Amino acid sequence: MIVKLGYVAMSVELQNASPSQTMTFAQFSKIKDRDAAIRKLERIAESNIDNCLRLLKHNAGNQIHFFRLSSRLIPLANHEELLDWDYIKPLKESLKRIGDYLNLHPMRVDFHPDHFVVLNTTNKEILSNALKTLVMHKKLLKGMGIDTEHRCVLHVGGGYEDKEMALEQFIHNWGFIQPAIQKMIMLENDDTTFTVKETLYLCEKLGIPMVFDYHHHLANHEDVEWQQDWERIVTTWRDSPLPVKMHISSPRSQNEFRAHADFVDPEMLLTFLNTIIGTVPEIHCMIEAKQKDAALFQLIDDLKSRGIKVLDQSSFVVE
Repeated sequence: MIVKLGYVAMSVELQNASPSQTMTFAQFSKIKDRDAAIRKLERIAESNIDNCLRLLKHNAGNQIHFFRLSSRLIPLANHEELLDWDYIKPLKESLKRIGDYLNLHPMRVDFHPDHFVVLNTTNKEILSNALKTLVMHKKLLKGMGIDTEHRCVLHVGGGYEDKEMALEQFIHNWGFIQPAIQKMIMLENDDTTFTVKETLYLCEKLGIPMVFDYHHHLANHEDVEWQQDWERIVTTWRDSPLPVKMHISSPRSQNEFRAHADFVDPEMLLTFLNTIIGTVPEIHCMIEAKQKDAALFQLIDDLKSRGIKVLDQSSFVVE
């Protein structure tokens, strides 16, 4: 089984390359000339996209084939006071450069929109804002020339004191979401509300791939044994063009179990991987650790020292 590791949005190794520089609406409002304020937003977005390209070059140089893009590339993109701003048009060339680079150096990239993107709400405004944010992600992917299918990981949403109702509300709202947006979505079990089994219920019913988060599962489960659900998780990827994806992180401590540690415990990952040998030919593991790419490099070193066969600086084989 081939295992490819990825990391999230920012590098600790590459200096001054933040793809998430921002501007608050309060700062925007202080600039008297609105057109000048919008130009400033566009310059920040341009800088974020340039830094994103630098990160992709860093990844290619370090043989990293899997990366989560920042959802904050364009500050204030969906702000209600800026709905007339066509933010894609001035960024067209920058976005195309990313697409061109990915054509030359293919790697799997996706997004994990912020926690306020909630699809199981009964509040029409919250749902409308969530959909606007997903449309922005779709525009970014299209601008980069990336196939939009299964590129946005979401949590199920809020429990609203009745999880059964909240799951049914997700199904109800799903019917109002345009197919192009539905196609972008993957769902992940979370660490406080929706467990593997509950997330699987939606994924199977609606044909959505499920991203298994091992750490979240250990923090939030009906049954700590996840193995009996693994085949069902794999089956949700049956019609996807992409390999099965999971998230790996380690608890910061027993007292802060839900918080992510700086690095990944190699034994924790190997326990998981050794259990699923033979079920998939390839799996992509997104590292959610505070030390980002440094955690990935450290994990590869740790696995090498345990005699694991390493293919390159971010991939290895478990036999």
